[in-house]
Amino acid sequence: MDYQVSAKTQTALDEALKIAEIKKGVDFIKDDSQNTLKDQLELVVIPAPTFQEEERAKAVAEKFRKLGLEDVHIDGIGNAIGLYRGTGKGKPIVVEAHMDTVYPKDTVINPVIGDDGFVRCPGIADNTSGTAALMGIIRAFKETGIKLNGDIFFVGTVREEGMGGFGGIEYFLGEHKDIAACVCLDGVQVGKITYQATGMTTCMVNFYGIGGHAYGAFGKMANPLHAAARAVAKIADIQVPAVPKTTYCVSNFHAGNDAGVHAIVPQATIKINMRSNQMEPLLKMKAEIYKAIEDGCREETERWGKDTITYDIHEYFNVPAGSLGLNDPIVEAAYAITKFLGKEPSFNEGGPTDAAFPICNGIPAVCLGSGDVETNSHSAENERFPIDGMWRGPQAAFLLAILCSGIDGKVESIL
Repeated sequence: MDYQVSAKTQTALDEALKIAEIKKGVDFIKDDSQNTLKDQLELVVIPAPTFQEEERAKAVAEKFRKLGLEDVHIDGIGNAIGLYRGTGKGKPIVVEAHMDTVYPKDTVINPVIGDDGFVRCPGIADNTSGTAALMGIIRAFKETGIKLNGDIFFVGTVREEGMGGFGGIEYFLGEHKDIAACVCLDGVQVGKITYQATGMTTCMVNFYGIGGHAYGAFGKMANPLHAAARAVAKIADIQVPAVPKTTYCVSNFHAGNDAGVHAIVPQATIKINMRSNQMEPLLKMKAEIYKAIEDGCREETERWGKDTITYDIHEYFNVPAGSLGLNDPIVEAAYAITKFLGKEPSFNEGGPTDAAFPICNGIPAVCLGSGDVETNSHSAENERFPIDGMWRGPQAAFLLAILCSGIDGKVESIL
């Protein structure tokens, strides 16, 4: 990909790197990386499944307090928040990482540092690495005394994974309407820049019938499980575009129980996840899926001609699709910073990350990795995090925060 950073953005970074305090902050983050690793190892052993992040949020908030942030608190949804005060000459920005993991609360968590320089442990990369990186960035600002034009909200967010639907960042932005930019840290691969928001709908569909004995009531009533099966078969045949990437998955199918194995169930339930990098194909696919549900119920009803299968749909969340331009200042700055740090930048296609909600609400935002190589996130047995190079993610976020906010009389905001 032939990508060029504008002269304005490149000059802003070059001029910033000439300032002694900023250069000191970049070097400090590398020298301080063992403290960031210590934070990471302390946080990873605190279970934090989505919707159960309370204990980790308390630990993050306590770290924020010890690092001297102001107004440290846990908000109404469970986000851990601390404020690094600026000069008041600009709008606030956010540096955030989600605290939740995909692992159940009873998962065995025992971080092991291997001879190959990797830490292995469930959740060590996604996203305890990003959460710990916040501490390294805060220490760099405290060490250098740099005051940006605007305040920085450091936020450990909840509900990013799975059924959380990016609820933590959505709630935070709903409570703070004046945010100028968001810098998100998630997982690893610092060279990967996410500047798009993948649209997503996750829903539950319930199919209802009378229910009865599998033998005695046969032929006398329609079967809601069969209606669900008809619908799923139709959904499986739906064609979606490869570009923009558009996907669907019937991920759950529930009905009946072993005690009632000889029964026609009165209710069946499916759950569906739909995603696309653009809104038009997402809405088109959603309409086709909902038509398949309607047709499945109608066909099962007509098959028996006795009673009517009904259904309802509960949408857990809707995340709109959106994108910044490749040459938006925050995207260019992320690219230029990555090059400066010695990594080859690349752009992710789509972006199911916490950057989605700010992007779709017109707030400049990117998501950056906090490590240095690809790892096996979401794999309890294989998830790992590289110690070597772990400072590059925090360095990138530190520099990007400075360029987004600016420093009065020294660095003009790229925004």
